[in-house]
Amino acid sequence: MEFLKSPPPPIRRLELEDPAAARRVAPPAHPANGNGSSAPGGFTGARRSIGAPQFSIRRMEIDDVSVSYSNRDAVKDVSLPVRQGEVLSLIGPSGCGKTTLLRSLNRLTELTSTAKLSGRILLDDVDITLIEPTLLRRRVTMVFQQPNPFPMSVFDNIAYVLREQGSRRQRKKTLEPAVHSALDRAGLFEEVKDNLDHPALKLSGGQQQRLCIARALAAEPEVLLLDEPCSALDPQSTQVIEDLIVKLRDDVAVVIVTHNLQQAYRIADHVAFMYLGDLVEYNSATALFGSPREKRTQEYVSGAFG
Repeated sequence: MEFLKSPPPPIRRLELEDPAAARRVAPPAHPANGNGSSAPGGFTGARRSIGAPQFSIRRMEIDDVSVSYSNRDAVKDVSLPVRQGEVLSLIGPSGCGKTTLLRSLNRLTELTSTAKLSGRILLDDVDITLIEPTLLRRRVTMVFQQPNPFPMSVFDNIAYVLREQGSRRQRKKTLEPAVHSALDRAGLFEEVKDNLDHPALKLSGGQQQRLCIARALAAEPEVLLLDEPCSALDPQSTQVIEDLIVKLRDDVAVVIVTHNLQQAYRIADHVAFMYLGDLVEYNSATALFGSPREKRTQEYVSGAFG
């Protein structure tokens, strides 16, 4: 056939002015930290999502707290304030004690038979050991890593908490304003207002997590504990949750455990870095990430270990 006899098209060759340039890769510059300066590790590429606190009210006081499991120390002599109007982020490598400390704030740690806690944790100047656990967990509520909505409707997920608080079972119509308010505070109401009777388990992962936050807020807590709430979510859902956390800090004191250093930088007012049970450094987010005082902190936030 005629086209098989045609010569192949000429090969076009491009010469590089500097052949070595093809092998050179410029090192990435440290991105700005949102205040025009650079931060170690290069993880603060995104600007901080949070402005200066409008106010600060101390809600909880962690005073020289240690926690051990079967004589193995998990948290060692930690003291920290927890303030409404601020987001406190607990960071550190796996096994450093941050989740144990978080769970101690509403006495979930004591559900483990081998756990032993010393020191004091105060809620509004009252030792939490003097507060009945169920009541304490209404005032200091927790949202876990994996969304865990109840296998019931969106409405009933919130109504369940409200009915548990009431002395008698309230009717749906009576509960509607409080349910709508909790969903609205969690930034979910507009998305689900026409589907409140639909199964909560059919919501997307991000919506399920916001439903869990709404359920926690329905108890009107003073402190909201978040244990890696975005670890199972996609980036878009994560941003929605982060924006929500920043908004909520005016209403409740927020404590979040996260392995995501960028997230801690974006949304936290103060950060506590823990390592092997010790509180290594506590400071504002900009100071801790921008100019850490301790060598271990600098190594961790720069990615030297973790």
